[in-house]
Amino acid sequence: MCFNEKMDTLGIISKPFSLVLLIVFSLHVVPSLCFTSFVFGDSLVDAGNNDYLFTLSKADSPPYGIDFKPSGGQPTGRFTNGRTIADIIGQALGAKSFPPPYLAPNTQAEVILRGMNYASGASGIMDETGFFFIGRIPLGEQVNYFEQNRNFMVNAMGENRTKEFLKKAIFSLTSGSNDILNYVQPSIPFLGHDKVFPTTFLDFMISNLTIQLKRLHELGARKLVVVGVGPLGCIPFVRAFKLLPSGKCSGEVNALIQRYNEKLKELLNRLNQEMGPEAIFVFGNSYHVFMNIIANYRQFGFENADEPCCGGYFPPFICFKSRDANTSASALCEDRSKYVFWDAYHPTEAANLIIAKQLLYGDESSSSPINIHKLYSDNS
Repeated sequence: MCFNEKMDTLGIISKPFSLVLLIVFSLHVVPSLCFTSFVFGDSLVDAGNNDYLFTLSKADSPPYGIDFKPSGGQPTGRFTNGRTIADIIGQALGAKSFPPPYLAPNTQAEVILRGMNYASGASGIMDETGFFFIGRIPLGEQVNYFEQNRNFMVNAMGENRTKEFLKKAIFSLTSGSNDILNYVQPSIPFLGHDKVFPTTFLDFMISNLTIQLKRLHELGARKLVVVGVGPLGCIPFVRAFKLLPSGKCSGEVNALIQRYNEKLKELLNRLNQEMGPEAIFVFGNSYHVFMNIIANYRQFGFENADEPCCGGYFPPFICFKSRDANTSASALCEDRSKYVFWDAYHPTEAANLIIAKQLLYGDESSSSPINIHKLYSDNS
């Protein structure tokens, strides 16, 4: 069932909030909605928030977005050549448009109609993650932003209608990769500090994530998808600083990630038991899905599962397009659909399509206890 609620305009006008929201919700009827999502996470799902930050982590220049049709191939702040996994899943579930980035101008009024994207490149579960990149929005701050948006909803619709609206929305969290990357890469001289034991570090991650998941539940989230960390030991950046030959992944890094994902799955199982039937937490096993792509890349239609399509294979890993019209983009591959990796860190849209499909429709090896399509369909 889609959301199609008449608005009490007198109640709206009597409460103070932004003029733009007043105009939107004075239209008597909220358009029928079949999919609303709130996206939290890092550069894997950032839709442009970092464009509005002072940060070294940006995707605001060509050839980023070269295959993103809504922008005509212009950069949107997405860290890939086309759509992110969150974009693809939203479209598959009937979204008419993409949730706008929270920090972009003039998007506050659309939060109820389209959801919102709070994700930020270089961010992590822990606040200190990504400090080297300067600006980023840690997961806790992203949840703070959602809480502010929820207050706008309550002003517009009232508490009960807000609860009804939010319980049908999909909340997705794709975070943790940068926390682990920061942990496994060599410390920066004079800035680094002694690393805690791996088990202690993973427990820190799980503890911080638990706090944010419970906060979202308290704020009304009832359908939550938490995507695990993928096989970072196989991304070009890690293979380069580990000096691994072609076709080899870092077993040490991937083993750490598998331990984290096991702890994450245990956490979500526990939350499912504690929160009862009215809420469900889905574990997205991106590690399993992506490792299958890398191991069988030719069967998926790829020709290269080692090198980035754009940017160098070695430092500084920069993906850019020369300002000289006669010069092609830096090391840009000829056929982006044949590469698993877009740059040294992120998948291509072609790889994102496969990952999204598995998370949407796959069995419990990809999404558990149910897949995302069933999560959305149940009582939607």
